[in-house]
Amino acid sequence: LFGPTGSGKTLLAKTIARYLNVPFIIADATTLTESGYVGDDVESIISALLAAADNDISLCEQGIIFLDEVDKISRKSESASVTRDVSGEGVQQALLKLVEGTRCRVSISGGKKHPSLDQLEIDTSRILFIAGGAFAGMDKIIERRQRGTSIGFTSTEQQANNEIIPDDFIRYGMIPEFTGRFPITVSIDELTQADFVRILLEPKNNLIAQMKFYFESDEVELAFTDLAIDAVAELAYNQRIGARGLKTILERTLMPYMYTLGEIKKQGFKKIEITDKVVKYNDAPNFIE
Repeated sequence: LFGPTGSGKTLLAKTIARYLNVPFIIADATTLTESGYVGDDVESIISALLAAADNDISLCEQGIIFLDEVDKISRKSESASVTRDVSGEGVQQALLKLVEGTRCRVSISGGKKHPSLDQLEIDTSRILFIAGGAFAGMDKIIERRQRGTSIGFTSTEQQANNEIIPDDFIRYGMIPEFTGRFPITVSIDELTQADFVRILLEPKNNLIAQMKFYFESDEVELAFTDLAIDAVAELAYNQRIGARGLKTILERTLMPYMYTLGEIKKQGFKKIEITDKVVKYNDAPNFIE
């Protein structure tokens, strides 16, 4: 599962977890290292899933593991290094049998394996592994492949579309054995400005509703014009950090008024209307009595 930052990869996995009645964990790939090094062993992922299943082995063996930030365990360089790549290629190698299916022993208390701790045997062959990452710079790898190679009088154009192929992940730094264990590849499109407007308004606990709640708790009504909503979406889209940018823009716009509501009420104002000029140029909002 790959796509630009802030496009909803982790949220998608969390939403799946809410709908499915199976144990689910989000494992951070950046904290994993090879066995014997400082950091989490790959078996600690299974320990966490077992804990999510209340130590029920049969339930754990039907769970889902979302490997987040999996692009951060890519190989650091093409050539073999003198030093071991214990948090990159080493983690990919350690995950191979786990993803494919094996019987591994994990401690009930979680953390690293230790002979003195109680251990359970888990069969990972029916656990669903989903790997997600932003894979920044992947577009350049696809672009180079699309240009094709020219040898002699023949020119070969390979895969003349934006569809990603396993070789692209291998060029990025994922080892072939690891890439091959994830046969289904899904790309998440970058969010558009229209998507940002919908994110601001449509979800049950959307950002606009949250901001209105903060102001209403101090008995001041907060209102946004349609153009103001569009302006927030436009500025967030231009930041290129995905949906997380929406909160940045809203906080920056409302911060001067959020902590001076007492003063605003003393002046007899009961409503603040945010216009597009407030968002774009830091103009004063419309204070309404």
